[in-house]
Amino acid sequence: MNSEIEPSDKNETLGIMRPPVLPYLTPDIPPVAGVIKQRPDDFIVEEIPLYLPSGEGTHIYALIEKRGQTTMAAISRIAEAMGVRRMDIGYAGRKDSRAVTRQWISIEHVNPDQVAAVAFEDIKVLRVERHNNKLKIGHLSGNQFVIRLRQLSCPAGQAEQTARQVFDVLCRRGVPNYFGPQRFGNRFESHLFGLAILQNRIDDFFDLMLGYPETETNKEVVQVRRLYQEGKLEEALSLTPRVLPDHRNALKALITCKGNRKKAFRQIDKSSVSLFLSAWQSDVFNRVLAARMPHIDRMMPGDMAIKHDNGACFRVEDAAVEQPRCDRLEISPTGPLYGQRLTRLTEEAGVIENPILDAMAISEDDLKHLKQLGGRGGRRALRFCPYNTAIASGKDARGEYLELAFRLDSGCYATTLLREITKTDMA
Repeated sequence: MNSEIEPSDKNETLGIMRPPVLPYLTPDIPPVAGVIKQRPDDFIVEEIPLYLPSGEGTHIYALIEKRGQTTMAAISRIAEAMGVRRMDIGYAGRKDSRAVTRQWISIEHVNPDQVAAVAFEDIKVLRVERHNNKLKIGHLSGNQFVIRLRQLSCPAGQAEQTARQVFDVLCRRGVPNYFGPQRFGNRFESHLFGLAILQNRIDDFFDLMLGYPETETNKEVVQVRRLYQEGKLEEALSLTPRVLPDHRNALKALITCKGNRKKAFRQIDKSSVSLFLSAWQSDVFNRVLAARMPHIDRMMPGDMAIKHDNGACFRVEDAAVEQPRCDRLEISPTGPLYGQRLTRLTEEAGVIENPILDAMAISEDDLKHLKQLGGRGGRRALRFCPYNTAIASGKDARGEYLELAFRLDSGCYATTLLREITKTDMA
């Protein structure tokens, strides 16, 4: 069942597995190393809704607090308790499991008292309201974070002073708007799956996910990949770690379809396909942003700028005229979310961005395919600004800690801000 890739093509494909080097905005400020999420209480996230429930309507909105649960796991348990389908429960965004998170969900045509009565040891309903529409992905303004960094590499007081230096730069110039490492899966390969899907290379999609044992260091995964190459799919599935659900699902699909890859691909969950494509777009964006660093707060001739108050993009006709608005964090230069709706940059800005896009060798047919799969493209700000910031240090029964509080707009990664303090990626 193997579909061998020619060595040159294979090497080129594996070459882009290496993640890009993502420069820091504050490289001259020393790091404060530490760990996050030792306990859920060390990472608290509260969703800021895009709108408040109106008090009327057939949809019941519930503000839930969950501890040590992913959003989807919590929704599944609530759906079972309510006797509804999981897909009938709306939510605005997915939240981490190793955290205490508060977020809104919605369920239509149910008794609000029944929703209020839902209670588990690790899931609580804090508030119930009525509204006239289902909550959907993206219906949130942002998130408020309170994060404690522990096992500090320096005394807590010194860590607080260093963090204040970093925050002074970030609040003045913005935070590099990198997509966080969690966007690319725990093996940093989701973007490769997305590129194979985009280019309709179904054989490569399965081979990238399940083949190439020579690229592996994990002995368990090496064995799975070798079994896949030998066509021993059932045995490969039995050995695939449960922490690799996409790999398990791909093997199950291949087994069900008796090795027919095109049929098997059609069984891959659409939400997973969307995440893979989004990961590829995110990787391209990160590469462009890395090339623009550290000038994320400088307008260049040929830029496309974004207004932070409403998300509208416009062509920069005169960079000098627009720079004062950029300095006030009213607007920012943008990077690409590759797709048919992407507007190309020109002049100085285009000299930096366009060669990176051209190197992807994406055809018009690829872009049409991407659009059919829901990836239309656009532009994203190269930076974001943290709000409601507060920094403190302290000590409790588990030792010293550095506490960081801040609010971020929707789509911005807290781990991207944290990496400027720790000078390392924190998934």
